[in-house]
Amino acid sequence: MSKIFKSPAAYVQGRGVADEIGEHTASLGERAVLIADEVVLDLVEDSVSTSLDKAGLAASSVEFRGEASESEVDRITEFTRDRDADVVIGAGGGKVLDTAKAVRENIDGGAMVSMPTIASTDAPTSALSVIYSERGEFEDYWFYDEHPDLVLVDTDTVSDAPVRFFRSGIADGLATWFEADATYRSDSDNVVGGKPTRAGHRIARLCYETLREHGRSALDAVERDAVTESVEAVTEANTLLSGLGFESGGLAAAHSVHNGLTQLEATHDATHGEKVNIGTITQLVLEGREDSFLEDYVAFSREIGLPVALSDIGLDDPTDDQLETVAAAACDEAETIHNQPFEVTAPMVRDALKTVDEIAERV
Repeated sequence: MSKIFKSPAAYVQGRGVADEIGEHTASLGERAVLIADEVVLDLVEDSVSTSLDKAGLAASSVEFRGEASESEVDRITEFTRDRDADVVIGAGGGKVLDTAKAVRENIDGGAMVSMPTIASTDAPTSALSVIYSERGEFEDYWFYDEHPDLVLVDTDTVSDAPVRFFRSGIADGLATWFEADATYRSDSDNVVGGKPTRAGHRIARLCYETLREHGRSALDAVERDAVTESVEAVTEANTLLSGLGFESGGLAAAHSVHNGLTQLEATHDATHGEKVNIGTITQLVLEGREDSFLEDYVAFSREIGLPVALSDIGLDDPTDDQLETVAAAACDEAETIHNQPFEVTAPMVRDALKTVDEIAERV
C-alpha cells in the first residue's frame, strides 16, 4: 500500500487573527454559517460577522447544543441548507468543529473553516468527526475526503480560555507520538488510509518534544491569560502537530482506551484529553515500558496537573465489570488498538488499567 500524508489547505495562528477571518475566507465562498455554543458566540460572533461582512460574505449564526451527535449534525445541516451557505465555520472545541465538518460533508461541497477557541484537542486540522450518542458515549468515526480549507487559531482567545482545556490539549498531544510510533513499528495503516510517511512519524515526535520542553511554562502563562512564545509553541503542538501526527502518523491504544472509558457514565465529566492520558499510560503498560520511563511520564503528568489514576477521571474503586466494559469496547474489531505491534486482547487491557492505578499510587 502507498504511503499517504494529508493536511488542511491553510493554517493561521497568532494574536488577534480572529479579526482577520474575513481576509482569509474571502476566496472560499459567498455565504457563511458560524456554528458555536452560546459562550463562544458571545465571544466571537460580533468580530467574526464584522470581518466576514467587510470581506463581502453574508453571515448567519447557529447555536451548537453541546454534543457531536447525529441528530445535532442533522439539525444544523438543515439550518445551513436553508440559508444556502457555501462556507461552514466551526468555532469552539473539538465537538463543535467535528459537527461543522459533518455539516460541510452533508451540504455536498463548499468550504469548511476550523476556528478553535481552545487548544484542547487535535480535531481542528483533521478530516474526520468523532460522533457520540446524545448521552456522550462514543459511537463512531466519520471520515471525509476533504480536510478543512482553513484552520485559524487566535492565541489571545486560547490563552483566555480555562486552563483545564489547554492542559487537556497537552494530554491529547502527548499521546500522538506513542500512537504514531506504534503504528509505524507495526506497519499498520494511518488514519488517512495509507502507510505512515517519515514526515508524519517525525511530526508526531516533534509534537511530543515540544510539549515536554514548553508545557510547564506555557501552562504558567495561560494561568495568567498571557501569551508567550511557549504558549504559541504548545498551541501549535496541540493543534497542528498533533493533528497532522495522528492522522498521517496513526492512532493506536491510547485513543481506543479513551473510547472504552466513554462507555462509563462516571467518566463523562472528564475531558477528551484527560481520558486520553489514562489511555496513554495504559498503552505504555501494554507495551511493557521500563519502570523508569513509566515513572517519568506519570511524574510529568502529575506535575502539569493531568490525571494518572482512574479516580482522577471519576472512576473511584472501579469494579471488574466496569473495567471489562471499558476493555471490551477498546478492543472492538474496528478500534485502532489493533495498530499496536502485537496482539491486544480485552483481558490485557483490563489488567493494564488495574496496573495504571497501582503505578499512580506508587509514583
